[in-house]
Amino acid sequence: ITSINFLEENGAYDDVDYVSYDVLGDVVCGGFAMPIRENKAQEIYIVMSGEMMALYAANNIAKGILKYAHSGGVRLGGLICNERQTDRELDLAEALAAKLNSRLIHFVPRDNIVQHAELRKMTVIQYAPESQQAAEYRALAD
Repeated sequence: ITSINFLEENGAYDDVDYVSYDVLGDVVCGGFAMPIRENKAQEIYIVMSGEMMALYAANNIAKGILKYAHSGGVRLGGLICNERQTDRELDLAEALAAKLNSRLIHFVPRDNIVQHAELRKMTVIQYAPESQQAAEYRALAD
């Protein structure tokens, strides 16, 4: 709670449309729930991969969202799958979304251009703005 309060006190949330929280999937019961309980989130998108532990964590996060949905006025907006190239990854991501009565918002394909951009301390949009991966990120943003 102190980090979110610090951000609020220093104007980090002024004039923004979206706020991203990166939480560890294995600590769902901890600090993750605070933005929901305190009405600091209206719609949550879970970014995950098709690996079993990521699916498990996404399911647990979704359960946490449902727990506070009525009191916090929050809803699960959907899942975003960041591909790791595991077997049947898209099928598993879609199945989880269906089980959660949600939807798979976007399936982001894996591309080594991400690592090339990271090595240069750049985003993919900066490093290779005309690449297919940049187009995927733009499609997700829309």
